[in-house]
Amino acid sequence: MDILFLLLVFLLAGMVKGVLGLGLPTVAMGLLGAVMPPAQAAALLVLPSLVTNLWQLFAGPRFGALLRRLWSMMLGILAGTLLGAGLIAREESPWPVAALGLTLLAYAVLGLARPALRVPLRAEPWAAPLVGLATGAVTGATGVFVIPAVPFLGALGLGRDDMVQALGLSFTVSTLALAAGLAWHGALPGLLLGQSLLAIGPALLGMALGGWLRGRVRAETFRRGFFAGLGLLGAEMVWRALA
Repeated sequence: MDILFLLLVFLLAGMVKGVLGLGLPTVAMGLLGAVMPPAQAAALLVLPSLVTNLWQLFAGPRFGALLRRLWSMMLGILAGTLLGAGLIAREESPWPVAALGLTLLAYAVLGLARPALRVPLRAEPWAAPLVGLATGAVTGATGVFVIPAVPFLGALGLGRDDMVQALGLSFTVSTLALAAGLAWHGALPGLLLGQSLLAIGPALLGMALGGWLRGRVRAETFRRGFFAGLGLLGAEMVWRALA
């Protein structure tokens, strides 16, 4: 049953990513983090997240240009994640669960509100590394790498294909940095890596199903349902951790 639950979680998470272009690590961390310590959930996330994000990264045509534009943000993500990974590894503390819940709740509010954010071109050189560092800190503490990276990338005015590829770049770096941080703190055992390997297939199948579903459902309706569910899950995790 544990393996079946794991496979179903990654099938669902992959389907969300197939429809929206993002959401696999967020959904997986939210559902797995509800039944196990966040450090274990993050370890299970590593391989399916890496494979699906590499697929997303190299499917686009402008990898080199995006890397030259966003390299300082990527360095910030790497540094922040390595510095913050000790927080998620503290399994005896309720704070990683509370932090994960708060992150899911904040992401849900932003996703439903959809504020019209814009980053001026002159502010990008100094804002990018700060956003990367903040994203890394959140990743290290919760295993979720969407805040504030996703709103920031959305505020750069990128085209649709560039945005999808930039998300793939950010998520790939975040996944590799999270894996390094977990290994550094002894929270990446071989058993969990083996189970993470098992989750790759369902994640890829879910992405394929999501791609098929994308042309058959209203994307806006699906997006609202996704963020509403994510917000409820985050609120429940915060309540459970602090009760």
